[in-house]
Amino acid sequence: MTEQFVAGIAASPHGIKGFLKIRPLSGEADHLLALESVRIRQGTKEKVYIIEESQEAASIVLMKFQGIDNPEDAKKLTGGELLVDRSQAAPLQDDEYYIEDLKGIRVFLGDFAGNELGEITDILEGGGGELVEIRLKSGEKKLVPFRNEFFGKIDPENQRAVLLSDWILE
Repeated sequence: MTEQFVAGIAASPHGIKGFLKIRPLSGEADHLLALESVRIRQGTKEKVYIIEESQEAASIVLMKFQGIDNPEDAKKLTGGELLVDRSQAAPLQDDEYYIEDLKGIRVFLGDFAGNELGEITDILEGGGGELVEIRLKSGEKKLVPFRNEFFGKIDPENQRAVLLSDWILE
């Protein structure tokens, strides 16, 4: 299982003191407001920043990092990914999963004893909700709405999920 998650994206500077707008990927801010430091990844480079101050503002979080004291310095972090440990990620509700935990899960038809169809390669945002990208054994990729009428049991611990019917793959 993945131990680090991208919890937010550095959007743009805010104000003149070096605050940065952070767009939470979970839609929740409480776990970000509780952070004392954060690792920011930009391309292949990562750096830990100490958080001096953070506050929620509408659908974003404003963060002020130690050593980032003006909008020009804050702008250099724009587009960076905020990485957090699993323990600092947004808490899950029943029947919720971290996307990274679903990637690589084997997909079976009907039940776990059924035919193995392939594996989950990604979860994508669609207009009406999330779509599961499944790479079939043939190598072909299919998108399936991530809804209860299409998926049965999902077991990230044992790396498997059940697709209830194969007609959705046609």
